[in-house]
Amino acid sequence: MRHCSVQVRGLLTRDELDRYNALMEVGSFLESQNRYDLAYTVQKEVDLLIQPAIERLKEKGRERDRATQEYLDEKKKEG
Repeated sequence: MRHCSVQVRGLLTRDELDRYNALMEVGSFLESQNRYDLAYTVQKEVDLLIQPAIERLKEKGRERDRATQEYLDEKKKEG
């Protein structure tokens, strides 16, 4: 099972995080039983579950970029 990044996990809601942890546990169990066919299905569910958090992370990056651009624009006006 592939874990998502710490940054993405940090943006999961409590419900999403609980579901993520449960799915990862199930997937790890399936892998330990060599049931990679079923673990693949669980991994696909994890991938769907984390999509909203990935979008939240992207938005935070865009906000940071906008703030940086505004700062640079202000500096140009001053100088």
